Amino acid sequence: MASAAFEEIAENFEFLDDWEDRYRYVIELGKAMPPLEDAFKVPATKVDGCASQVWLVPMIEADLFRFRGDSDAMIVRGLIAVLVALFNNQSLVDVLKTDAAAEFARLGLDQALSAQRSNGLRAMLERIRLLAQAAQQDGAVNV
Repeated sequence: MASAAFEEIAENFEFLDDWEDRYRYVIELGKAMPPLEDAFKVPATKVDGCASQVWLVPMIEADLFRFRGDSDAMIVRGLIAVLVALFNNQSLVDVLKTDAAAEFARLGLDQALSAQRSNGLRAMLERIRLLAQAAQQDGAVNV
């Protein structure tokens, strides 16, 4: 059950013929995101398991999941933008029910990413899952 923002990305992927164009599109998505302020680039928000520097900052209120993120690598920043499109403004239950691997497979990104990038993507997905679980257990107050 992907969001409208993710569905738009999926539709755009269908129109791009080769992976070079798709990578450029993902990078453009990352460039369009507002940068994360340095104050949020701290060990508590850093995602371990990524070759690049990656930070994810949750903003969870009531049952609504949102997050911001950033990376020092442009392609990873673009992957964060895709994750934002997939998960932002979803309920905690929907975040936890989302089969992110299947959604990324729809884009073909599961096969197009290097092993190192795939590991980093899995680490980001695991962090998102853990954030949603913790918020659900804590009564969904700001985390």
